[in-house]
Amino acid sequence: MTMKKPDGRPLPRPTTIPYVAQWSGERDLTPLVVARGPGIAYRMGEEVPQDRYDGVLWARRSFDQGKGTARLAYTHPQRQRRAMAKLLCQVCAKPASRTKDGVLWLVEDDRGAWPDWPEGLATAHPPLCVPCAGTSLDECHHWLREKAVVVRSRASQVSGVLGAPYQLQGSVLVPQKVRMVRYDDPAIAWTLARQLVRTLYDCTLLDPAVLAA
Repeated sequence: MTMKKPDGRPLPRPTTIPYVAQWSGERDLTPLVVARGPGIAYRMGEEVPQDRYDGVLWARRSFDQGKGTARLAYTHPQRQRRAMAKLLCQVCAKPASRTKDGVLWLVEDDRGAWPDWPEGLATAHPPLCVPCAGTSLDECHHWLREKAVVVRSRASQVSGVLGAPYQLQGSVLVPQKVRMVRYDDPAIAWTLARQLVRTLYDCTLLDPAVLAA
């Protein structure tokens, strides 16, 4: 079935593959996860310093950007983390747009979730530059399914990860459903991270039409 835009027009082929997108030729290199101390780790001798960020264990994937076909529904853990940590555009990897109103983000429209939404919103979507944000709204399957809004945030903080917390069931370590886990949640020590999360503050909500201006 061919996906279509909300107005019925056929969905165009993407003209740009996002920097954070995973490619089919990029292999999952994640070692076996074991319980060690108050949390999880890779087996002795298999973990390297780059496997952790802010003390949290991360999934591994090979760096073969452009090899095979783009898997647009999936992100590369380390490229997503770099874009989110350094506030780079998730599409072109250049610095995200920043004005007096703050850094540019596209987020799902969830107005009504709480009184001052999107203040305090936690997101795993890295920011964007203006040209790439416009392209994303026009071509990205995700934003064509989910109504998007434009947010400018003057302040943000890396606050957690998106990943699978593990639980010990007897002597067996069992992964749970992927969810956002904050750094102040005890489950963070048991979580295998795949995306970095930022919480947005001092936000200004804008109409997507501003991207065409």
